[in-house]
Amino acid sequence: MSLRDLVHKYICSAEHVLGRIRIVEVPVEFDVGRVREVVDSAKAYLEDARYYREKEKFEVSLTSVAYCEGLLDALRTLGMVKFEWPAKKRKRKNHK
Repeated sequence: MSLRDLVHKYICSAEHVLGRIRIVEVPVEFDVGRVREVVDSAKAYLEDARYYREKEKFEVSLTSVAYCEGLLDALRTLGMVKFEWPAKKRKRKNHK
């Protein structure tokens, strides 16, 4: 897979999650406003990834989208947001 294709794949995954993310509104000890700030930071990293992809600076684009995913995964791990990454398409193999 080329670096360009890898960048495209990661950006599409992050777009998918940010389009469907839900911030958990339960009585736990965290500031929902701060969670939104982190989600906004993830969105900013995604915008950077798109920008650098268009400039064909794929290494920078990949780094930016990786930061985006890291922030989202951290929030999910802490139970502050809910989302699922898009499922990978499974290729069917012919077994003869």
